[in-house]
Amino acid sequence: MAAQREISAWRPRIPGVVEVFHAHYTEYAYPMHVHEAWTLLIVDDGAVRYDLDRHEHGTPHDTVSLLPPQVPHNGSPVTEDGFRKRVLYLDLSRLDASLIGPAVDGPDLRDPLLRRRVGQLHTALAHPGDELEAESRLTLVAERLRGHLRPRLVEETRPDPTLADRLRELLDARLVDGVSLDEAARLLHAHPAHLVRAFSGAFGIAPHQYLMSRRVDRARRLLLDGGRPAEVATTTGFYDQSHLTRQFKRLVGVAPGRYRGGATRAPRTR
Repeated sequence: MAAQREISAWRPRIPGVVEVFHAHYTEYAYPMHVHEAWTLLIVDDGAVRYDLDRHEHGTPHDTVSLLPPQVPHNGSPVTEDGFRKRVLYLDLSRLDASLIGPAVDGPDLRDPLLRRRVGQLHTALAHPGDELEAESRLTLVAERLRGHLRPRLVEETRPDPTLADRLRELLDARLVDGVSLDEAARLLHAHPAHLVRAFSGAFGIAPHQYLMSRRVDRARRLLLDGGRPAEVATTTGFYDQSHLTRQFKRLVGVAPGRYRGGATRAPRTR
């Protein structure tokens, strides 16, 4: 089998995320090295074995691995088929240095919910315009990681309908311009994770889902008035037309152009 090295890497506009890195390697083996940032790793195909602090570890399919900064590690495929991985490099604003010791002791976390959330986070990070979703998902991922490493640091969140109402008012006021989760947390004097949980608990929908629903709803009205999808995307706060199309199809079931074309006349009645 010929050696394969396929990679994609980018820096999203999300505070605390240094880099997103996706790779498919077959024969390549990482030598011992260190990173300045945390390495949050999931493996989609195959498996990786690595040494961290002179102890051998592995990454079966359902594992989330968290490798701490400045601690040497290596990595190599377990089989000749290699591995396909997705990695987030996070700075110390997301996970502070006090968690390095616990991460060295237990870097591989078997947690299906965490694994699913990390995968959803990667999906959000791949789409410009979904920054609020990515921030929200990253906040909950970091909170769950802290819960594994230092359970007593994570406090149970109590329902707070007043805070949820205030966040909804802020999202309504910033429907087109948008608001980052960190900015909302500063304006409402609340922890980002508490904001997400309060809103979801009160309304049964995450803040980013609420915002996209409102934008799509407004886009429908403008399309019915004859607006072109590219113009409607800009008017309603989407990153671009493709961003509108993806969200519109997810919520309405058809693309904006088809919706606009199919709604130009009322159906006949008998």
